[in-house]
Amino acid sequence: MYKNLIAGEWREGTGTRVNLSPSDTADQVGLYTQASAQDTLAAIESAEQAQPIWAARSLQQRADALDFIGSEILARREELGILLAREEGKVLVEAIAEVTRAGQVFKFFAGEVLRIQGEHMASVRPGIEIDILRQPVGVVAIITPWNFPIAIPAWKIAPALAYGNSVVFKPADLVPGSAWALSEIISRAGLPDGTFNLLMGRGGVVGQAMVESPRVKAISFTGSAETGRNLLQTASARFAKLQLEMGGKNPLVIMNDADLAQAIECAVQGSYFSTGQRCTASSRFIVEKGIYRRFVEGVQERLESLRVGHALHADSQIGPVADQAQYEQNLNYVSIGQAEGAVLATGGQPLKRDTHGYFMSPALFIDTAADMRIAQEEIFGPIACAIPADNYEHALQLANGTPFGLSAGICTTSLKYATHFKQHVQSGMVMVNTPTAGVDYHVPFGGTKGSSYGPREQGRYAAEFFTTVKTAYTHV
Repeated sequence: MYKNLIAGEWREGTGTRVNLSPSDTADQVGLYTQASAQDTLAAIESAEQAQPIWAARSLQQRADALDFIGSEILARREELGILLAREEGKVLVEAIAEVTRAGQVFKFFAGEVLRIQGEHMASVRPGIEIDILRQPVGVVAIITPWNFPIAIPAWKIAPALAYGNSVVFKPADLVPGSAWALSEIISRAGLPDGTFNLLMGRGGVVGQAMVESPRVKAISFTGSAETGRNLLQTASARFAKLQLEMGGKNPLVIMNDADLAQAIECAVQGSYFSTGQRCTASSRFIVEKGIYRRFVEGVQERLESLRVGHALHADSQIGPVADQAQYEQNLNYVSIGQAEGAVLATGGQPLKRDTHGYFMSPALFIDTAADMRIAQEEIFGPIACAIPADNYEHALQLANGTPFGLSAGICTTSLKYATHFKQHVQSGMVMVNTPTAGVDYHVPFGGTKGSSYGPREQGRYAAEFFTTVKTAYTHV
């Protein structure tokens, strides 16, 4: 039984979740306890008590703690990668890469601890000096999704701790194993008891208690748009600080002048790897008509050559869907697309393998209308659609034609188109001749419109959320 971490102690909750592998439902990853609302409130209380103690630690002590965490993650990347692949379904090479990213994030913020900045300014009034200080927010609730079970927790927890906050952390109920392993490493990093707390359990129980508690001063959430909107309504009413990442319906524009082979690779890598379960995945291919047929034929050929299989098998390129509910949702969207009149060029079928898992062939719809549900709603699976565009202006209009705005890409050899697209596409991140999925950890992450709310994540911009600004005046 893997337990919750509350006030420096491993505590059993009120229920148990069986963690099963989506590659092989006979493979039990572990038994994980479930926290109650009372457990959550106890963790929040301990975090409130520990936060000023942690914030009072020297910069070097905080930096050393984060460096310890990052170093152990990197030293154990293969072991942790196997665990991640088993419970989430990423193929092993992707899982190890995700673990590596988590270690790098902690290392980065170990350095950022020593670069916390303020300002000293002259006043407009004589004899007055001004100091602008960055201080911790306080108790931070962190709620993470199942698709990146160690990287996303890392890029939220690391800056929260770096800037002197305490943390109550609720991972996705589907993937507690990677979160528990990360938390166990953090528990040995020398933090004061209660500075970091792990609460595994249902969002309606644990997450709700976090969102409603007046002791929680800030909430960083990544998940569905519906859950994000509900969280916003509840937490904003008590003036909590919010950072919400809520998905995307990301376009990849292919111009007539694009390098065709490069464009096909950008499309396949960005849309289908990690089983399409990335909020930055490009699920809409908006293709200028002069290259349309050659592009969709090339993508179809590439998809039909991909090997879908067990996440731990060396020859697998795409793993299973994360669980039965997501699997059924994906297949339902395939039916929706066909009913709407889009042409299913390839894929979208259940696959049988040696083990019982949630395997499906990557799907490509072609001749899709921009207002179809499969072109407007986030599916979160290995399904993409191709939409023909008359010209660049039409392609840009189509790219901006959804409620989301997280990541967008364009494949072109034209500096004119690339420059205009970077400036005018409605998204928080823009990729030119590279997949829409795949970001660096030292620069800001986030979107516009319905994709994001609040300050950016990652890099030095993380300070905007995890600190509060104080302006101090001194008469000298």
